[in-house]
Amino acid sequence: MSFLSRRILTAALVANALRPLPGYRGGIVSFVPGWMTTELAPHLFAVTAADTAAHAVWGGSRGRSRTGLVLGAASLVGLGVLLQQARHAREDTETALSTGLGADYLDQLDPQPSPADLAVPWRRMVYPFRVRELTVRVERDIAYAPEHGKRGLLDVYRPAEGDLSGAPVLVQVHGGGWTIGSKDEQGLPLMNHLAAKGWVCVSINYRLAPRDPFPAQIIDVKRALAWVKDHIAEYGGDPDYVAITGGSAGGHLAALAAVTPNDPAYQPGFEDADTSVQVAVPHYGVYDFAASTGQRRAELMRDRFLAPRVVRRTYAEAPEIFEAGSPLLRITPEAPDFFVIHGTHDGLVPVEQARLFVERLREVGKATVSYAELPGAQHAFDMFPSIRSTYVVRAIDRYLHWHWNRWRRSRPDSAA
Repeated sequence: MSFLSRRILTAALVANALRPLPGYRGGIVSFVPGWMTTELAPHLFAVTAADTAAHAVWGGSRGRSRTGLVLGAASLVGLGVLLQQARHAREDTETALSTGLGADYLDQLDPQPSPADLAVPWRRMVYPFRVRELTVRVERDIAYAPEHGKRGLLDVYRPAEGDLSGAPVLVQVHGGGWTIGSKDEQGLPLMNHLAAKGWVCVSINYRLAPRDPFPAQIIDVKRALAWVKDHIAEYGGDPDYVAITGGSAGGHLAALAAVTPNDPAYQPGFEDADTSVQVAVPHYGVYDFAASTGQRRAELMRDRFLAPRVVRRTYAEAPEIFEAGSPLLRITPEAPDFFVIHGTHDGLVPVEQARLFVERLREVGKATVSYAELPGAQHAFDMFPSIRSTYVVRAIDRYLHWHWNRWRRSRPDSAA
């Protein structure tokens, strides 16, 4: 590939990341290149700078070369904007927490975050897809629903050293459009980070559509929560304190599980099990599953994807399935605390869904609601360690530790 072709490609990637294509189809096309460009902006900046500088010194000054150099310079400017947006995630998340929890929330953390906790680990950026954590032990393929084979398995993450007892628990629900995905592919930076700090994290598989249409997925999430309540103490976790998180379809399922505790319709055969959670942290989730807001992109997702691929019935045939599965419509005053996270440039799930969900939580619910809206962030921004995802993981760490500390102090048997 010639220098000019390389620079045209880079410029197109950067332009797409800065201004994704609009609309339902445009968002789908923009997603993957935009996601990779925004989260790998430091690497692309370094490669582009080196390539452009080398060509400026040794590549001559013909017309095509000059065009390539101009495109290279423009790409570097655009990548600089992406880098600044990523670095600003620290302020964005901190503002969200201070607004949702109070300016003094850091005073309730023990220990206080150090400057190193808030800094970007630049050395990890060199190997962005390396997510293994040596201080964490993973026990894999534990059956919570044996009749579903590998889709009924979960993994438990906990510290490699020491014995745990009464540790806080996080359940991770993977995304993948309810049709693909696995427990060992998503949420790894967050689970490794928290497990290294003494949490017990549980990553679950669940049945996938279209073979198993919705609501099979939320039923399995509830089944996994019931397993956690019954068995997590064996792994050092506290069954009385369970947080839930997930991204995309996992964000939808995590939010839906949080606002429908102990719903017998989603607990066939285990109606009496406790499936409540204390807090939810959904990322870029689908909250308007039924397109009840009338937003055009939500309607297109419902009619062109959810109906034929996930629910396997049209909205006209079974509106009750879509509406019961819409977190936006299931919020009650008893909803637990939420920390909702979404990117402004999300090409698959428009940020308006998160805004409306948060607005409804604050109107109806009595719990605390924090909302971090990340400028320039695409869908799936937290799939691997990056500048933005590192700041988000550490913000979730601060939030969950704040929440856990407050919950412990509120227990009747608390010594505090």
